[in-house]
Amino acid sequence: MIVSYKYRAYPGPVAETQLNVALDTCRWLYNKLLEECNEARACGVPLKKKETQARIVTLKDENPALKEVYSKVLQMVNYTVWSNIAALSQTKQRGRKVGKLRFRSAFRYRTLNYNQSGFRIDREHNSITFSKIGTVRVRMHRPYIGTVKGILITRSGDGWYVIIQAEQEVSETKQCGRSVGIDVGLNAYCVDSDGRVVENPRFYEHSLGRIKKLQQSVARKNRFSKNWKKAKSRLDKVYEHISNQRNDFLHKLSRQYVDTYATICVENLDVRGLKEKDNNTGMHRSIHSVAWGRFFSYLSYKAESAGTKLIKVNPKNTTQMCSNC
Repeated sequence: MIVSYKYRAYPGPVAETQLNVALDTCRWLYNKLLEECNEARACGVPLKKKETQARIVTLKDENPALKEVYSKVLQMVNYTVWSNIAALSQTKQRGRKVGKLRFRSAFRYRTLNYNQSGFRIDREHNSITFSKIGTVRVRMHRPYIGTVKGILITRSGDGWYVIIQAEQEVSETKQCGRSVGIDVGLNAYCVDSDGRVVENPRFYEHSLGRIKKLQQSVARKNRFSKNWKKAKSRLDKVYEHISNQRNDFLHKLSRQYVDTYATICVENLDVRGLKEKDNNTGMHRSIHSVAWGRFFSYLSYKAESAGTKLIKVNPKNTTQMCSNC
């Protein structure tokens, strides 16, 4: 079982410059591989994952900057391209209308993936040394548990974060204990079979007025100017704050259920399908804001690590038909 631990990172000036250069180089590689995949498909001779993997070697002659990025990170760029292609294909097979994969702009490529190697963690000094980047200070506010399988380093607004992916052993299933059923919603975030009602915190809605003002401020600026970047940075910080609030709420709520019950039953909802069900923008925004999928994900891995049984139930006929049901 893989568990992720997210920490705030504080790279020095040299390391931050290297990180930004590496991100831009990986973005170039992502767009280049995607472009070649699109061209090959248009010509009727689609490429394979192994072929684009081998292509990275020859591209290093075309763009020497690739040599300054750790090889495993470049391989994970290729993995990301094919993962996105596969996800798009699966979405089309489900009958949903989707366009083509978009090329990544500088603001949409933010993560370097050090998978299995290329890093060294120093717990004593709260730092991580990345190959071709250097040493980065990390605020490890809680210790990670298990064997580290990879580290993501990502840029969010003006800040940096590292996500340590650690493999943990699955705990033995609890032999006895209470059971609970959880029904998620929009008015109340969830209602369980013990009668507990958890109110929807509505973090996004409470910040919506400020978001609209900042969006207007960004729209009035000349794109990529200094004032535009400052305004966008302020907007990004608001989104980041909302995300942190939501994650904190979901982590605490899922932990309470996992620690209290031996068996948890939830609806097996197609959250993405609900978002795409109609053209109701307000409903789409509300479903996105409550992040049911993330809540179920947190419940899943916490239950697995604690030995709690999580059962996903077909949602058909689980919603009341009228006020008397």
